[in-house]
Amino acid sequence: MKKHNFSAGPCILPQEVFEQAAQAVLDFNGMGLSILEISHRDKAFVAVMEEARALALELLGLTGKGYQALFLQGGASMEFLRIPYNLMKTDGKASYLDTGTWASGAIKEAKAFGETIVVASSKPENYNHIPKDFVIPSDADYFHCTSNNTIFGTQMKSFPETSVPMVCDMSSDIFSRTLDFSKFDLIYAGAQKNMGPAGVTLIVVKESLLGNTNRAIPNIMNYQQHIDKESMYNTPPVFAVYTSLLTMQWLKNLGGITAIEKQNEAKAKLLYDEIDRNPLFIGTTVKEDRSNMNATFLLADGNHKEVFDSMWKAAGVSGINGHRSVGGYRASMYNALPIESVQVLVDVMKELETKI
Repeated sequence: MKKHNFSAGPCILPQEVFEQAAQAVLDFNGMGLSILEISHRDKAFVAVMEEARALALELLGLTGKGYQALFLQGGASMEFLRIPYNLMKTDGKASYLDTGTWASGAIKEAKAFGETIVVASSKPENYNHIPKDFVIPSDADYFHCTSNNTIFGTQMKSFPETSVPMVCDMSSDIFSRTLDFSKFDLIYAGAQKNMGPAGVTLIVVKESLLGNTNRAIPNIMNYQQHIDKESMYNTPPVFAVYTSLLTMQWLKNLGGITAIEKQNEAKAKLLYDEIDRNPLFIGTTVKEDRSNMNATFLLADGNHKEVFDSMWKAAGVSGINGHRSVGGYRASMYNALPIESVQVLVDVMKELETKI
């Protein structure tokens, strides 16, 4: 049985991408070599890296606007550290919006570099909403936010107007919705949600932002060093970059971000409508801040858990258990998840209502 994969990450990717990547593992571009064994300096992979960097900027509408795209290692958690290294002045400060586990992790790393101001936090309410009407200090070196919170199921629907550089962790909703990406001075995203396998992180940075910290930055941590070396300062994760390129090509062929946004909105509406209609389920987040990527919900009566779990597993649904830190359920509806899979889950929820 083909599973309906709602995993939060690593997560579902397009079937055609799996097929292309699988073929490349056996024979990449007819070279008689696997993508896993070719040199990252081979002109065939250099072309992959160049296209991946260019296509990322194209999809985001940032081509020719002073941005550079990088594919680096260490996950978004490494960028929690690289960002203050590269952007916080030695006597400066940064401002952060605390909306969940990953935002709080970024805040913790920044505090090691200097004054770190939390402009607002939804932690007292167990991160069930996105704070509004906060003030960003005008003298901050940058403002950092997390666009989508996978664990708690919230998503920023709008972003503040600010005179300071804006940095955004888009790990779990990159390429999923239309935004004015030029509002952001640095965007970063772990690949394993909407772009590729774990092992590579996309960083899109306005190059003019760099070089202003008066701080000595180790080469491996220095964005400018990686720009100068075209994402090849050290050996890149070749397979992860290649698979990410295939996924971006798939997205472009669908019609880009505008096209996939419509699909994502339809999937989210289908599931949230059932959560709100069905008295057996309770949504965990404030409605206006619900994530289109990660729907979090609970059973109204925990005694129904055994029956519900057996039903969705029998239907071929996979990966809807909530994060271990919060429990409940979480259905992640990333770009490659078809709406038919969401319908299967909704049908199970409706069927449970007839059994209780």
